[in-house]
Order: sequence, then structure tokens, then C-alpha cells
Amino acid sequence: MASLFSKIAEFARSPKGRRITDQVKHAANDPRNRAKAQQLLRKFRKR
Repeated sequence: MASLFSKIAEFARSPKGRRITDQVKHAANDPRNRAKAQQLLRKFRKR
């Protein structure tokens, strides 16, 4: 299992990994996406 985490960490440090991380952070700050995520959490918490 350690090799999986090391591969993930290696990818996150790569230029492509940093670019994807920035895209995800940008999407997480979008109020519409945040509202969708909160709606899904409420839906699953009801069950």
C-alpha cells in the first residue's frame, strides 16, 4: 500500500498534478459547485 501513496504523492508534485490540483481548488471555490456538494451531502445523510 505504501507504493500507492508514494505514486500519488509523486503525481501531485508533477506539473500535471499541480495543474489538476489548482483546477480542483478553483472548482471547490465556485459557489454553484459548493451548493451541489452540500445538496448531495444532505441527500446521503437522510438515509
